[in-house]
Amino acid sequence: MPPAGTPGWEQAATEWLLDQCPADHRGQPVWRRQPVALAWIARHHVDAQVEAMRTCYRTARVGLGDHLEPEVIPEVLAALEAEGLRLRAVARATELVSDALRGKTYVPRL
Repeated sequence: MPPAGTPGWEQAATEWLLDQCPADHRGQPVWRRQPVALAWIARHHVDAQVEAMRTCYRTARVGLGDHLEPEVIPEVLAALEAEGLRLRAVARATELVSDALRGKTYVPRL
């Protein structure tokens, strides 16, 4: 995504935010017209996904223990952990994009 303030960055931000939402959101014109609202709803979707991964991780052994071989459970937990980490990074990025769309700027630190 181009840096905030450069030509075309809001369009790129809107496309990226739509990628973080359910596909059906692309059919709602309001999200393209109102990128701040899109950032708001995208953050809620990502936060819900993070919570879903946490719930799955906590309950995987009990929920899947009777249906999978015992050696598969650690693989499932590793996949859930990796997805949770990815989603946390997306949540942070969504927050930063939202801030930029609202005009907030950050000063680089040394």
